[in-house]
Amino acid sequence: MTPESEIEQWRQLSIHSYIRVAIISTLFIYLFNKEIGDIVNLWLNNPSWSHGIIIPLFSLYFLNQSKKEVLNCPARPNYLGLILLVLVILFYIINIISPSGFGYFRQISIIGALAAVVLFLGGWRFLKTTWLPVVFLLFAIPLPEGYLRLATIPMRHWAATISTAMLNLVPKLEATVNGVVINIVYHGKPVEPALDVAEACSGMRLLMAFFALGVAMAYLHYRPVWQRLVLLASTIPIAILCNIVRVTITGFIHVLIGPEYSTGIYHDLLGMAMLPLAFGLYGILAWFMSNLIVDVEEEKSSSKDVIISRHSRR
Repeated sequence: MTPESEIEQWRQLSIHSYIRVAIISTLFIYLFNKEIGDIVNLWLNNPSWSHGIIIPLFSLYFLNQSKKEVLNCPARPNYLGLILLVLVILFYIINIISPSGFGYFRQISIIGALAAVVLFLGGWRFLKTTWLPVVFLLFAIPLPEGYLRLATIPMRHWAATISTAMLNLVPKLEATVNGVVINIVYHGKPVEPALDVAEACSGMRLLMAFFALGVAMAYLHYRPVWQRLVLLASTIPIAILCNIVRVTITGFIHVLIGPEYSTGIYHDLLGMAMLPLAFGLYGILAWFMSNLIVDVEEEKSSSKDVIISRHSRR
């Protein structure tokens, strides 16, 4: 295909391509309508997964970012994709009819089926071009409740323990932690009720949302692979640190202003305020690696320029 015949915009696709996409999308939604409905319902009603609603939008954005490669990638159907699609559907059906069926596997089957369809209709090259928008949708699938609760327990303990140490820095305040409950005595009087680092305060919501956005930012900004991996790994400690800050500030508000200001809408607003803090820390780390860490190749290039400049002067 010559450069003159390259497709640059989605609107340049033929009407047959749009009809094909519409038919496949309709069949896809019909097959997985229950799981898709459950996931969307969780996005709308569970604050811990409210970020899920923007994940498909990010996937579409990623797809649009590489639209030139996608639109000009020759479709070479691969029947391995058809085999994988059949296996995914069988796996999905087994998890429905089996008494020991796992709901999370039914939802994960949606992503597996999508990847299989892409491979079947477009081939390996097309899958290589579109793998990130497909895989990124995993962030929209809620984790199983049991595993999520298990993961939040240590995070709640860390937040409660460190926040207790910070609260004890306040004069005439004595805080002790019992599991995930912080008991506070201020000016010799117990503060009631005790401060409970509940499951909603574990930081898992911030961690999942920030990790997903960290992947997006690492992809959108061109960097060496090792820098992308460092930025991606940094999302976990940054999210945990921000949650500790959140619990500590909540403790100060609980004691110094009033317990009524540490719950409800105030509690939710403070949680939302942690996202800009997380992005600020992430941005500082990104700036540090971009401006203070010089690659060896750049140093060699600079040295060669200096040598050439000296020789030219002679």
